[in-house]
Amino acid sequence: MAMTRIRVGFLKATKIMTGTPPVPKWTDQENGIRATDRETGSPLFTVTLFLMEDDRAEALKITVPATGLPNGLHPGKFVQPVELFATPWARIFNGNLSEGVAYRCTALEIVDAPVAPDEIAAPAAAEEIAA
Repeated sequence: MAMTRIRVGFLKATKIMTGTPPVPKWTDQENGIRATDRETGSPLFTVTLFLMEDDRAEALKITVPATGLPNGLHPGKFVQPVELFATPWARIFNGNLSEGVAYRCTALEIVDAPVAPDEIAAPAAAEEIAA
């Protein structure tokens, strides 16, 4: 059966911040077998990102190959995922249905921290109070 991959896009106002450092992804952690990209052989990592749009925020765990992790990536950095895809999945284990969405991108790019709307409005409000 073919897997459905859905390209994920963002609004211009979307802010994405790292919540965790990259964590190695394992195929078999007991035996020390790392998960790798099928095409390149690059080790895979999982990074938790906070996606913020309008008045909502969501935590997403995204798989990224080692080759797509920039230097200086740590929690609190604003990033832009490159070629982000969502893959819905479902399986039955011991008679119970599990389902979800797996996210994967080819790379994360560090971007400048966005200016919050409150930071823009604060100087004008401070001037009005002083007057």
